[in-house]
Amino acid sequence: MAAGTAEVIAAAPAEVLNDHRGNPKPFFEMPLPYEAARLGTAFHEAGHAVLGMAYGTRVVRSEVIAWTTDTGWGLSGNTAFEARGTQPWHFAAQCAAGEVAHIQYLLAYGLWTPERALVCAADHDREQAIDVLDQFGYRLDRDRVPEGGKSWGMVRGMARRKIGYLWREIRTVAHAMNERTVLTGDEIAALTGMTNPVFEGDAV
Repeated sequence: MAAGTAEVIAAAPAEVLNDHRGNPKPFFEMPLPYEAARLGTAFHEAGHAVLGMAYGTRVVRSEVIAWTTDTGWGLSGNTAFEARGTQPWHFAAQCAAGEVAHIQYLLAYGLWTPERALVCAADHDREQAIDVLDQFGYRLDRDRVPEGGKSWGMVRGMARRKIGYLWREIRTVAHAMNERTVLTGDEIAALTGMTNPVFEGDAV
């Protein structure tokens, strides 16, 4: 596998094109050159990985995935993790962290516009958080505060605050991921000085 920011595969894997329910994800064109858009995707995945690790989730790997299309290129990413005993609201904030880190990248690098910010929306992450929390009896709503629960806006606020504390680590991981394409959780831990949990029964 070639390394570096030029790596583009011929077609997107099916698991990138579909959400956790098996439905096609919506894709929107990011109005940026390829290199800047790719780095933004790396920030998205780094947000998931770093917040997940900070909340005690084991990160298996995190990656940027680029593929060719009829009109140029497509971009997505994937962060694989094991969450055992993660506090449900922390899990939800981890899901929100990708979108929030992506927008923060645009702001920090002087690239923010309303149009670009809209493209950062990751509804599949929100829907996964809603479905997972529902299994544990936690109420997470898209646009209102349900009784005894939280809205997605509140969860995004949780992620935004944590990202503020961990921005250096997210930036480090994003640039390394952009260069190498794939990072293991242990590589992320080595880059950041964070701990990637090892659960009982896991091989070390």
